[in-house]
Amino acid sequence: MSRPVLTVGTAVTCRGQAWTVAGVEGSMTSGARIWLARQEAEDGLAVFGLTELLGDPSFALAGGPPRLRVPQMGLLSTVPEDEQWRAFAVERHVREVETGQPTPGGEDPVRPQYDPDSTTLAQREQAKADELALQGWVGVSRATVRRWRGRYRADGVWGLVKKKGCGSTRLDRADPQLLEALRALLPEEALRSRSRGWKTRMRREVRWWLDDKHGEQAVAVPPKSTFNKLIDAVEESLGLQGTVAQRRARVSRPTPPFKPTLALRPGELVMMDSTPMDVLVVLDDGVAGRLELTTAVDVTTRSLWGVLRPAGSKLTDVAVLLAQMMTPMVMRPGWDASLSMAASVVPHEQLMGMDERLKDAAARPVIVPETVVVDQGKVFVSPATRAACESLGISLQPVPPANGPAKGHVERPFGSINSLFCQWLAGFTGSNVSERGSKVEKEPLRTVAEIQALWDEFVVHWHHRPHSGLRHPLMPKKALTPNQMWAALLPVAGYVPVPLAADDYVELLPVRWQPITDAGIRFDYRTYDDACLNDHRGQDSGVASEKGRWEVHYNPYDPVRIWVRLPEGFREVAWIHATSVALPFTHHVWEHICKVVERTGSREEHEAELALALDRFLRKAAGKEKLSAAERRVVAKSRASGAVPVPRGGLDVLDVPAPSFGLAGFYAVPDVDDETVPDEDEGDDAFDLSDDELETGRSAGGSFICNDTDPEMNDPWLP
Repeated sequence: MSRPVLTVGTAVTCRGQAWTVAGVEGSMTSGARIWLARQEAEDGLAVFGLTELLGDPSFALAGGPPRLRVPQMGLLSTVPEDEQWRAFAVERHVREVETGQPTPGGEDPVRPQYDPDSTTLAQREQAKADELALQGWVGVSRATVRRWRGRYRADGVWGLVKKKGCGSTRLDRADPQLLEALRALLPEEALRSRSRGWKTRMRREVRWWLDDKHGEQAVAVPPKSTFNKLIDAVEESLGLQGTVAQRRARVSRPTPPFKPTLALRPGELVMMDSTPMDVLVVLDDGVAGRLELTTAVDVTTRSLWGVLRPAGSKLTDVAVLLAQMMTPMVMRPGWDASLSMAASVVPHEQLMGMDERLKDAAARPVIVPETVVVDQGKVFVSPATRAACESLGISLQPVPPANGPAKGHVERPFGSINSLFCQWLAGFTGSNVSERGSKVEKEPLRTVAEIQALWDEFVVHWHHRPHSGLRHPLMPKKALTPNQMWAALLPVAGYVPVPLAADDYVELLPVRWQPITDAGIRFDYRTYDDACLNDHRGQDSGVASEKGRWEVHYNPYDPVRIWVRLPEGFREVAWIHATSVALPFTHHVWEHICKVVERTGSREEHEAELALALDRFLRKAAGKEKLSAAERRVVAKSRASGAVPVPRGGLDVLDVPAPSFGLAGFYAVPDVDDETVPDEDEGDDAFDLSDDELETGRSAGGSFICNDTDPEMNDPWLP
């Protein structure tokens, strides 16, 4: 039998359409071009190069034999040898049915029952089934031969191998339109982080989706039992099983293939994120609550920084994080000398010549971020954060919404913080409700100050702990610590000290644009005024995009003053009622006062009433008078927040020395009536210790640090 020839008039199929060869141009040596005319349309014409046409997997001669394919020896090697020989034998039978010859280009005479010129394909299939039955093949019918032909056209020899457990699946038998609906609705529901409901709800949603797209009752929905099994099969195929959080993480994952994040310099890529800390703490007056942890991770060195606040991060937390990264951390009294930078692998003496602040610094990298990756949280994408990063030359890069894997370097440490730090503290809540103990609130919870002291020391320990992702090219089998990686990169990347002055800290605070009127600057029911504003009242700032308003920076944790950018620089402006309030307060308290005090007069009278009500509330809280549950929560959040200090030019004010409570042990609860106990509102003065006190770790008024040498309280994660 002669081989098929591609000539004018030959019917072919290509890319799912039927064509007829309309012409052949050129020669094999110069590169032939094939002209194809579409059979369904008179004006359909296409031109292909011969190589392009023959290389197209969809190209075939209409009604002709299947294309020759090289056996998939890699796949065939995974099955027993007798199965391989059986597949090759079936291949010869299939070819004889379709071409009349068991092998391509065979010269043997064609048997009459398999002659394509005198028999139909159905007759040849039946003849082959009868022949194999006589040879002892079991269960071979004409339908079996037809299935062999289909599998051979689709998968070659590998399609003829018997595969156990690889029959048609539930998805193969399901209606494609029904599968389309499920594959459209399930990822959408997972991406919205919607609570899981019953499958009957999904069945109705699928019904509505099909009716909207294909018309009323155009596509049938299977019975409940079949539909429920189909949902499970589709969820498994999409990887959407498990909890709501697991489904959301799976569906928000970027489309593969993935490329590793590469950063070669400290600070080249820094990632930030916030999450509630899985530890209950005593906020104030016995109020138990959780803190929110805002962290930053340097991808190159895996260095960690963090800020602890009550739930609901504020814009100042980002400012504090940026300042922490660029300024050294001062060693705390009571810390072991091995935690100092002088005792680490970092070239301390060389760095001391460039930055004197490193003399008493803890062993923690000091970097200047180049690019900061954040999520779509309001804190991170706010204009204030963008302005602060821009003023420091930092590129801010938000990731797509609900895309945690895009910043996995900062997501993963939250699990390490839970296992290395949180789980050893009283009040550990676990990562979800199913892991929470039944009496967590009754455990001896620690205060915010104690947790902060423990956290500061833990962060330094973090940089002494080997990280499996840190490797040196000359020591690829040894995991390095963040400090070791920083020391290895310092000779290449260098070190530039960044002394932040008062104006630098102000730049990092949240910003809003306000007019300067005859009454001063007003916002949030507060009026700020000072003599420095006299020459600018009612004047235009010159910023056309803000309609001539003036740039004002404010601290949510210290509302008694603001900073206005005037032509001569930043000027501090105080609240006009600051002297009427005896104690410091935060935005938590002010928001509460604004809600409970009803306006009865003019704006000026209402502001004065708010100031008086604020002072009464603060005195009431300080006097330990009985407060309502709502008032206790407000006071607790306010005192736990503290104030972010804005210095008057100091080099390192965010790392105020505080007594260390140690990473292990227990704490004596100080008597709140004892005059030697500093108030929480006293701020930094509470930790002003003399040199002798720094050496002994005790204050003049008596130490609250208890003995932590109890063998039963040994911390198992300490090195």
